Amino acid sequence: MRFKLMIISILTIFVLMACSKKEEQKPQTAANPNVHQILVQEAIQVSGYTYIHAKEGDKDYWIAASTVDTKPGETLYYEKAMEMKNFESKELKRKFDSILFVDNINKIPPVNSPSTIRATPQKPTIEKQNISVDKASGGVTVAQLFGGINNYANKTVTVKGKVVKVNNGIMNKNWAHIQDGTSNGADYDLTVTTNETLNVGDVVTLQGTVAVNKDFGYGYSYKVLLEDAKKL
Repeated sequence: MRFKLMIISILTIFVLMACSKKEEQKPQTAANPNVHQILVQEAIQVSGYTYIHAKEGDKDYWIAASTVDTKPGETLYYEKAMEMKNFESKELKRKFDSILFVDNINKIPPVNSPSTIRATPQKPTIEKQNISVDKASGGVTVAQLFGGINNYANKTVTVKGKVVKVNNGIMNKNWAHIQDGTSNGADYDLTVTTNETLNVGDVVTLQGTVAVNKDFGYGYSYKVLLEDAKKL
């Protein structure tokens, strides 16, 4: 009888240990409210992007991410996203009432560590490049623009720089980042919205209106934004 009781006790301990181990091995997405787990309903591939009809719990919505190899029925995870309303995809010839542009979508949940948990998403950081571009005649440098925000707010300015990144067709605008080699503290990259066609590597002279402290939500805020810029 004692032997049977001992065996039962040992088996009970093993069961409890196994359950504890399984609990520890569960993905930590539930503990991180910033992680979204979605089920792919439909995936449409276009140049540079994948449009995904996603289901998250009882919610159905569309997201767009950098090209990802996926198919209906797969589970994907993401943290950071920016919502665009009334977004029109020229390639799909389709207009979305609302769509989320997602950064870093994965097939495995992100590690739940302090380095990956953020209270709000943050827009990607553009590294400073080794660039030297002469100031446009009658224009300002990137450093001057950031250094004199209050002086340039809501005014039309001319800036010359090299295009280091482009995202086309977002909120019916093309978004570009330009640098000229100058900086004001940690500010060396100027974000531009335009209807002009810009390509990475182009050295361009642009004229637009300066907007300051522009916040689109989802962590996408800009100390300085050159809006509706035109090539000169």
